[in-house]
Amino acid sequence: MSAMPLLLVHPGTHGVAMYARDMAAAVRAAHPAIRIVSPDGLDAEGGGTPVHAHFTDRLWGGSPEEAAAAFAALAASRPVSVTLHDVPQASDGERNLPRRRAAYASVAQAARGVVVNSEHERALLVEEHVWSGPVASIPLPVALLSDVQRMPPDRSVGVLGFFYPGKGHDEAARAAAAAGIPRMTVLGRASDGHAEELAAFVRSAGALGVEVEVTGWLEDADIARRGRAVSVPVIAHRHVSASGSLASWISWGRRPVAVRNRYMDEMATLRPGTLRAVDGSALAAAVGDAFERPDSTWHDLTRLPMSWPEAADAYVRWWGGRGR
Repeated sequence: MSAMPLLLVHPGTHGVAMYARDMAAAVRAAHPAIRIVSPDGLDAEGGGTPVHAHFTDRLWGGSPEEAAAAFAALAASRPVSVTLHDVPQASDGERNLPRRRAAYASVAQAARGVVVNSEHERALLVEEHVWSGPVASIPLPVALLSDVQRMPPDRSVGVLGFFYPGKGHDEAARAAAAAGIPRMTVLGRASDGHAEELAAFVRSAGALGVEVEVTGWLEDADIARRGRAVSVPVIAHRHVSASGSLASWISWGRRPVAVRNRYMDEMATLRPGTLRAVDGSALAAAVGDAFERPDSTWHDLTRLPMSWPEAADAYVRWWGGRGR
């Protein structure tokens, strides 16, 4: 096997940082000789040692330009391969899309190899004129919890993950209101810089007759417990990249109602029976139906494709195939 890279992981609670740490742990569980390094520890490593990093602009800098420059500096000092997250797309808006597109194009060009987490993202890279070179697709893994127990439904619609505009909270609240469901649970906290927008969302949902509970940050066991309790899990992202929220719902045994798009169709094919994809115009009806039929919000599967060990092995095969 060719030399394996160091696995660069960032500290903190950003979703991509947490995922990178979990993936690194899964790789090391099967291949203990592969080492993990933090940004602060890179200087102690030899300059020729290859590195694999996970990139999203908000994790690497205060702006897309700053993030791209930080990655370019790393790539100038050693061979770097990268997994791209939150791939640029139209929902970034007229101001941010060109900046993010340029940043990601710079990162892809500087990297020795590029990975994304779905065929949808691989297509986005080409469609958004970010990168047309070779790209590997390794789906986000799912680990089914061994102790999944159904909780009494709390009669709320649930949206999982950090709150930010475009995450689908507005759509979920409108669907709940239309379906006559007066409660909604936001499982998480505001993404950095979006606390005021979260407060505004709570007010606007209240005006629709939907009372919103924001749980704030929860540890793994607590968020899994609350996620198993919501009556209807909903995914209605406008900004569609790979969805860690979907992976979490599935791991807890839930079968969320999801607004249909290319990514959700891809995941429904990869893991049949784990989500209910509907057109956006049918979201309210589907939420109401799921509320009345709680069994439909559970998938009851005991085995799923692309587990954490399978994803880790896919990375190791890819690194080896690239001659590292």
